[in-house]
Amino acid sequence: MIDELKTFIAVVEHKNFTKAAEAINLSQPSVSLHIKHLEEYFKASLIQRSIKQKTIYITDSGNLLYERSKQIIKLLEDTKSELLDYGNAVKGRLRIGASFTIGEYFLPGFLGQFTKAYPDLELEVAIENTHNICEKVKNFQVDIALVEGTVPSNIFETNHFYKDKMEIAVPYNHDLANKDFSIETVQNQTWISREVGSGTREYLELFLSTNNISAKNVIVFGSNYSVKEAVKNNLGITMISSLVTETALNNKEICILKTPQNYTRHFSYVLQKGIIPSKGTLVFIDKLKNYKFFS
Repeated sequence: MIDELKTFIAVVEHKNFTKAAEAINLSQPSVSLHIKHLEEYFKASLIQRSIKQKTIYITDSGNLLYERSKQIIKLLEDTKSELLDYGNAVKGRLRIGASFTIGEYFLPGFLGQFTKAYPDLELEVAIENTHNICEKVKNFQVDIALVEGTVPSNIFETNHFYKDKMEIAVPYNHDLANKDFSIETVQNQTWISREVGSGTREYLELFLSTNNISAKNVIVFGSNYSVKEAVKNNLGITMISSLVTETALNNKEICILKTPQNYTRHFSYVLQKGIIPSKGTLVFIDKLKNYKFFS
């Protein structure tokens, strides 16, 4: 039954019997047989095929089984890891997702300490924007995610672990650096932004709309490094994490505007609701909560 469920997951995700067969190293007749066995076992139509079987459609029953199958496979894999490691050692595999700011500027230092404490735990790390990482949690592609953006509370369990300071960065020796900050001084500026789906983009949009700031133009870049480089090269100004600006500030590549109030956001770890975390996930969370942060 487990093999059949894995086959079904592959068919749903590839939306094609031939591609699914190639992905899981089975013949196409074997894939078809697995699907037939599942439909007979559950007494339900899971996949509707076109006459020439070039396109397939997943039924409502099929979509339900797909979600349940992913949960079953994950639970079995976690159980296997824990049974193989029933003693004190933590082994197995931990799949971590992280949004860009966390993945690039926080996670490497943290994992350096974490792997010393748990050297037998195999780690896989995926770094994408907040939206995409949350999709990976939803689809059981990662066990835990670290993000800086907002996530739907009805789908995920979220807990804060760090307060991040957001700063307004301008090119070095920019005219704004010599002025007393006010909302008026940053009106009609060109702003450098991350892409839609990024937690940093979400915070910038909130800052601009809350303060009724009109941007002259918005230039979008797909990474924190490129945003910083754009500011450094006089393309515009930005609001970004202090984790990103620290080195550039020390190197006199950019300036940080002194604001009358602090702008902060939370980093959170995200789990899918209703899922029992693996032992590796639990020790990761414990280490995260007790980590000595640098700011």
